[in-house]
Amino acid sequence: MKKTKKLVLFGDSAYGEIAYEYFTHDSEYEVVAFTVTQEYLKADSKFGLPVVPFEQVADLYPAHSHELHVALVYNQLNRVRRRFYEEAKAKGYRLASYVSSRAFVWRNVTLGDNVFIFEDNTVQPFVKLGSNLVLWSGNHIGHHSTLRDHSFISSHVVISGFCDIGESCFFGVNSTIGNNVTVGRDCLVGSGAMVVKDLPPGSLLKGPMTKPDEQTTWAKFGLPPGGE
Repeated sequence: MKKTKKLVLFGDSAYGEIAYEYFTHDSEYEVVAFTVTQEYLKADSKFGLPVVPFEQVADLYPAHSHELHVALVYNQLNRVRRRFYEEAKAKGYRLASYVSSRAFVWRNVTLGDNVFIFEDNTVQPFVKLGSNLVLWSGNHIGHHSTLRDHSFISSHVVISGFCDIGESCFFGVNSTIGNNVTVGRDCLVGSGAMVVKDLPPGSLLKGPMTKPDEQTTWAKFGLPPGGE
C-alpha cells in the first residue's frame, strides 16, 4: 500500500508495537517515530525509529505535516488514553484511525478519530462509533447501535442492535449485550457477562468464573502427574 501520510505513535509498549505492525503493513501511514512522556522514556529507538519525549514531539514532528495515534489500552477505565488523546489534540494533531482491511465495516458506519479496529470485527449498518475507541479482534457491533467516546471492546464481544454504549466503558472477552440496551458511562462489563437490561453509569459486572474441580485431571483419567 502506498504511503501518503506520516504518523507518530504515542506509546512504545506491546500495544504500541502492535499498532506499528498494523499501520505499517495495512494502511497508508508511514510510522516515523514513537513518543512517550519524558518519565517513561527508557530507550531512544524502537524498530529503528526514534522514541522522543511527548513534551517535545510537536517541535520534532510538527502537527501540520504529521498525524498522531494514541496507542494505549484501558488503564483506569481508559482515562490515561483519554488524557493523551486530549493533549495531542491540544498540540494541534489530527488523530489517525486504523480500520483493518480484514474487518467488515458497513458503508454507512460513522466513526470519529483515534479509533483502532482490528481484524474480524463486524460493524453493521447505521452504527455510530465515537472517538478514541479500541475494538480488538472478533467483535460484533449490531445495527443502529452507538458507541460513545473512549471505550475499549476487548475480543469476541457481542453488542446487539439498537444499543447505546456510554463513554469510557470496558467490555471483557465474550461479554454480551442484548438488543435495545443502554449502558451508562464508566461501566466495566467482565468477561463472559450477559447484559439484557439497562446499566446505570459506573456499574461493575463481574463475569461468571468456573472454579477448578476438586478432582485433578490425573485422578479423573488415571494418569501419573508430569506427563509420563
